[in-house]
Parts: sequence; structure tokens; C-alpha cells
Amino acid sequence: MSHHLQFFIDGQWVDPVKPAVLDVIDPSTEEAYTQISLGSEGDVNKAVAAAKAAFASFSLWSKDERMALLKRILEVYNERFEDIAQAVSQEMGAPLSFARDSQAAAGRGHMESTIAAFETYEFSEKRGSTMVVKEPIGVCALITPWNWPLNQIVCKVAPAIAAGCTVVLKPSEIAPISGVIFAEVMEAAGTPKGVFNMVQGNGPDVGQIMAGHPDVDMVSFTGSTRAGIIVAKTAADTVKRVAQELGGKSANIILPDADLQQAVTDGVAGCFGNSGQSCDAPTRMLVPADRHDEALAIAKTAAETFVVGDPRSDETMLGPVVSQVQFDKIQRLIEAGIAEGAVLVTGGPGRPENLNRGYYIRPTVFGNVSNDMTIAREEIFGPVLSILPYKDEEEAVSIANDTVYGLAAYIQSGEIGHARKVAARMRAGSVYINYPDWDTFAPFGGYKQSGNGREYADWAIHDFLEIKGIVGYGD
Repeated sequence: MSHHLQFFIDGQWVDPVKPAVLDVIDPSTEEAYTQISLGSEGDVNKAVAAAKAAFASFSLWSKDERMALLKRILEVYNERFEDIAQAVSQEMGAPLSFARDSQAAAGRGHMESTIAAFETYEFSEKRGSTMVVKEPIGVCALITPWNWPLNQIVCKVAPAIAAGCTVVLKPSEIAPISGVIFAEVMEAAGTPKGVFNMVQGNGPDVGQIMAGHPDVDMVSFTGSTRAGIIVAKTAADTVKRVAQELGGKSANIILPDADLQQAVTDGVAGCFGNSGQSCDAPTRMLVPADRHDEALAIAKTAAETFVVGDPRSDETMLGPVVSQVQFDKIQRLIEAGIAEGAVLVTGGPGRPENLNRGYYIRPTVFGNVSNDMTIAREEIFGPVLSILPYKDEEEAVSIANDTVYGLAAYIQSGEIGHARKVAARMRAGSVYINYPDWDTFAPFGGYKQSGNGREYADWAIHDFLEIKGIVGYGD
């Protein structure tokens, strides 16, 4: 039986309080392939009530009991791995190989990292005659985005469960079916009723209701900075904790001592991955001014190797972007880059020549970009790279930090000591030196308008805990 039109509340699949449906669009065809129900305040109230009731007992579960639950969830997740990958591919247009190797694999990776971190996590510490204890914060509202659906669902749900919290999840209504499958995973793993709840819906009618609900103790939100501000303002009335991972406009500084050929080629790939739909993508490539033209030539060659097309084709490297809204936004920003005088190196407006439907973007590179141009300021969220020349290292650092965002920064150098010194000057939550492998144990989160709080492994567990000092505890 399909659960696409139902919500998972208090251990059961239930119909919405008020019937309302939304088409789910396959971005490769621009056609609806299924529908979901849209929730309302009544559904949120039911889910929060279930989570609140379950918290009384679940918060008292031992660490061993919670660990056993997480391991069962991982086991069932692996059993449903291909279903998850297929869902992600269809709902957001990711090529099947990428949906398996990156999207579905990200959820598995976060579950494994949370379990590993949880093994050694200490929930109490003696300081003199005071016992400091870390306790679950309570009912948590989890609001996740469409661009890395399983990555964000698991890196919130897993640490919340480890901490002893109960949750209400709202997946993105744009890419919701992977969230349905994840709820099925939670059910099959034997998650106690009320510990995990899922309500589908949009931001105003479900997300904001969750954020403002007096019985929700914490909101963990990933999405745009614009939406994050609304969530934070809504949550402020009840003085609940808000953890946010928001937008980014990450700089990629290629220092003069780097291998330019390798650094630019890898930088293009980093920007274009997931069709450019990653909040920490290295979208502003900073290159020495005296090698700017050389960098453009390398970037052009690299960009033109990317095959855009049907996510179901083995040859496809980049699928469509997720929606008409995203397609139109990216087209507007590409046009702005041309109008403001940036050099169009490759790509440009419109779909690739061989595609006449679907939200496909031409892999695009701009050169001679200045940091005051729209394409250097706004988060594009598509396969569009801006290359900015700099005259010296001081200017490179200044340009990199001249943004309202601070999610990530990238440093390329042939000398690790040099790279470390520049990394220390970056105003960003994550700094990546010479394109390292993804590390699910590193803290992930942003400075400035890229958010607050940190996710991944023990960093995330900490964010779902309150700290209590029991003074006079004794020896």
C-alpha cells in the first residue's frame, strides 16, 4: 500500500485532518508522477501531542536501548537503500548513480557516524561536588530541504534519537517521497509510537506551525536564509532553541602555489555536483589575476565535459534542477551575469541543445567577475561558476570574506602550511583544503547568515541536549 497521501503519527499511517493534495513533479519531464497530502495545524497538533506523550518514557531509555534502536534503523535503511535511491532520482532529478552513491549513501553515512560517535559519548561529567549532566531537550521539530533529502533527514533524526528526544519531521514538499520511505524505515525498525512522526506540507501551513508550537522545545531547520529568518522569528515567541543550516556563497581560493590545472578542474566539478544544488558548493573561484585567462580556458574545457540529460541514462552526469521555480531563478541570474558585464566562458541561458523539456541548465562558467556583481552575491543553486581574479593574497582573503554568508570556504595550495594560514582567516564554519574527502565526523554549520548550531556525529548530538548542573552532588 502506498503511503504517499498519509502522514506517520503516533506509530500509525493516518489521513490528513483536512484533505488537500499536491502534485509531485518529476523535474526531468515536468510532469506529476504522484501526489502527497498537505498538512495543516490540526495535523501538527496531533504529531506534537504524540511526540510529547512519548517523550516521558523515551527520554528515560538507556543508552544501550537507544543504540539498539539506531542499529535497527540502519539495518532497515540498508534493506530499503535502492528504494530510497530511486525515489530521490525521480523526485529531484538526480542521476541514478549519484542518487545511490551520494544521496542515499549520505543517509547511511550519517547513521553510521552517529552510531560511532554515540558509542563513546558521555552524558555526565563530575566537577568537584557538582555533577554536570546532558539531558534530551524534548520534542524537536525537524524541517528538511529538497536538495540533499536523506542527508538532512538522517543527520537530524539520528542524533535526536541518540540524545533521547522525540521528533516531528517535515520533509520538503518538493522532494517528499524519500521522506515517506524513511518513515517506513522507522516503522519497520520498531521505533516506539510517538518517538518519530512525519507530517508533509509547506512552510507556512506546517513548518511555521511547528516552529511556533508551544510544546516544541527545539527546531532544527535546513533551507534558505530567507525561510530560516521566518522560522527563527516564529520560534522566538516561545523562546525555543533554533539550530539552522542556511544558505552559502562559498569562495574557492586557488593560491599561486597550487596546481592550477588540477585545482580549476576539480573546482568546476565541486561547483557542478548535484547540478549545483548544494549550499556549500564552491561557487566563487578566486584565481591569481595574472593567470585568469589560463584559468578560464581550463574551466571551459572542464565544464564542457559534463553530460546533461535523463537521470535514468548511464551517461548522464548532471540531471535537471528540481523545479520550475529554481529553473527560472537560475535563468534570471545567468542573464544578470551577462547584463552586468561578466565574461560568458561557456554555457548561458536556456536548456542544453538536445533537451526541449525538463528543468535542465547548461553548465555555465563566467569569468572576470567582480564581487559586487549579482552572480557573486546571490546564491544561484545551479551549475553556474563565477571566476574572480585577485591581485594578491590579502585581496583574495578580503573577497572571500566579503559575503553575508559563512557556510564554507575552500583553499587550494601546494604547501599545506600556507593553506592552513589562509584557512585560519576564513570566516566560515567549514574550510576544505585541497578538496578532501567528505568527513561526516567534522562539524557542519555556518557563520553569519549561514546559520547557527552544528551538525554531524557528536556535534549534532550535543545540539539536541540540555545541560543541567546538580550542585552539591557529593563525592
